[in-house]
Amino acid sequence: MTPTGSTLPRRMLGRQLRELRVNSGVSAEVAREAIGVGKQTLWRMETGQPVRLNPLLIEGLCKVYGASEDVTNILLGLTEEASRTGWWHAYGDAIPKHFDLFVGLETAAKQIFSYQTTLLPGLLQTDEYRRALIWVDFPTMSSEEVERRIELFNLRKARLSSRPTPLILDATVDESALRRAIGGPAVMSDQLRNLGKAAERPNISIRVVPLGADAYCGLRVGTFVMLKFPTHPTAHLTEPPVIYMQGLTGALYLEKTEEVQQYRQAYADIQRSALDETQSRSLILEIAREYAP
Repeated sequence: MTPTGSTLPRRMLGRQLRELRVNSGVSAEVAREAIGVGKQTLWRMETGQPVRLNPLLIEGLCKVYGASEDVTNILLGLTEEASRTGWWHAYGDAIPKHFDLFVGLETAAKQIFSYQTTLLPGLLQTDEYRRALIWVDFPTMSSEEVERRIELFNLRKARLSSRPTPLILDATVDESALRRAIGGPAVMSDQLRNLGKAAERPNISIRVVPLGADAYCGLRVGTFVMLKFPTHPTAHLTEPPVIYMQGLTGALYLEKTEEVQQYRQAYADIQRSALDETQSRSLILEIAREYAP
């Protein structure tokens, strides 16, 4: 996988370029011809997709759009930030193509909301739990490659304990995810004990929707993750939240205001069916004891 820069600045830059073009009344055709790039390249620039970013091209677009010197300097600064290689690119061979964008967004996020129905949230999984899932998906993968994925996985989890600003994780899981013995009873018992310990940390909230709960909207909505990003010093550059959903053949990212709002509401509805944090931790540890030999 060829490194193409840091995810969040690239997305911020793309959003600003598109807004500038639309507000200036310049068509995509005129814009791309002005800087000598193809239709696909301009689209990738405007949507924050992986693409080589040349400061001269960005400066050229700013001139075409009539952007002020201050705005041009801001976008050139974002271009420089976006060109820096993210740490995860060193593990490019261990990251599925559709997941590379998520890792970049996760690295930049300030807070993550995760709703899961069948598996535990990725950042709360133990190594053995994660290994069991990898072997299911890739039964012929070499041990060396598996361990490389575990190494990447642990670097991602380190965000939860980074100082001075650890990642804030708000997770809501269906009880069925606690009762599926991934890796066997011993692995699951250890996993749930670790989940109970994680729930004691101030930046981690874990709530469980018990099997005894009535039908609730989460069963229809399905699993999803919402990522929120830090406030940028220049207010209008703050990246809006993103909804992530993983499928069998790829991933879906939603970021339209109305879409994000629907998932915000869904998460709030799901939490109304969940136990509080104390009750959830008690249930997690109770099920852990059931798994113990």
